[in-house]
Amino acid sequence: MAEEIKDAKAATKSSIKSFLSGGFGGSMAVLVGHPFDLTKVRLQTAAPGQYKGAIDVVKQSIARDGLRGLYKGVLPPLVGVTPIFALSFWSYDLGKKIVFGSRSEASNKERGSTLTTGELAFAGFFSAVPTTLVTAPVERVKVIQQTESKKAGMGTILGRIYKEAGLKSVYRGTGATLARDGPGSAAYFVSYEQIKKMLTPKDAKDLNLGAVLTAGGLAGVAMWSFAIPPDVIKSRIQSAPEGMYKGFFDCALKTVKADGATALFKGFGPAMARAFPANAATFLGVELSAKALESIL
Repeated sequence: MAEEIKDAKAATKSSIKSFLSGGFGGSMAVLVGHPFDLTKVRLQTAAPGQYKGAIDVVKQSIARDGLRGLYKGVLPPLVGVTPIFALSFWSYDLGKKIVFGSRSEASNKERGSTLTTGELAFAGFFSAVPTTLVTAPVERVKVIQQTESKKAGMGTILGRIYKEAGLKSVYRGTGATLARDGPGSAAYFVSYEQIKKMLTPKDAKDLNLGAVLTAGGLAGVAMWSFAIPPDVIKSRIQSAPEGMYKGFFDCALKTVKADGATALFKGFGPAMARAFPANAATFLGVELSAKALESIL
C-alpha cells in the first residue's frame, strides 16, 4: 500500500512538472518564433504575386505597421500557446506512462525508463490529440488576425466567427490541425529524445545546455519537415470565407489546381528559419524550469 501511494505521488509530481515546464517552454517559443510564424502565414494565405518572398513580407509588414507589426497577432498564441505547450508536454508524459503500463512487469524491470523509437513516436503522436482541441480555435483566431488588414482583438474575432456557424466555425480546421500535429509531434519528440541522448556525455551529472539547444532546434526542423503541407491547408481553411472549402482534401485539391503542387510548401523558408531558434528556446525553457521545479515539488 505504501509503495502504491509513493508511485501515485511520483506520477502526480511528474504530471505537474511536465505541465508547468511545458507552459514555460511554450511562452519562450512564441516570443522567439512569432515574427517567423507571421511571415509564414502571410505567405501561405496571400494571393499569387502579393509577395516576392519571405523578406518582402517582412519589409511590407514593417513599412505598414513598424517593427511592432512583426508581432501582430502575438496575443492569441501567447495566451493560447502557453497552455497548449503545457498540455502537449503533459500529454506526452501521459503517453509515455501509457506505454509503460502496456508493457509487462518483466519488460519494465529489464528496460527501465528506456523507450524504443516506436514507443516515443506513439507518445509524441498521442500528445497532439488532446492538444488539438485547444490549438485549433486559438490558431483560427491567430490566422485571421495575421491575414486581415484591419485591426481586431481576440474577443471581436472570436465573437464574429462564432456568429458565422457556432462552434463549427470556431473549430474549423481541426482535422487539418491534427494532420499536421500528429505526425509532427511524433517526429518532434523522437528527434529531441534521441539527439539529446546522443549528444549528452554518458558521465554527465548536470544538464548539458549545448545538447538541449541542438536537440531542441533539430527537433523543430524534423517536425516542420512533416508539417508544412497540412499547415498550408490548415491556414487556408481557417482564413477562408465560410463555405469556400468542403474539407481538408477539397482544400488541398483546389490549392494544387490553382497554384500548383509547390503551393503546398509555401512558407517553408520562414517555418524552417523559425524552427531551430524557437524550439531550441522551447526545450531550454522546459528543461531549466523542470530542473527548478525539482527543488520545489
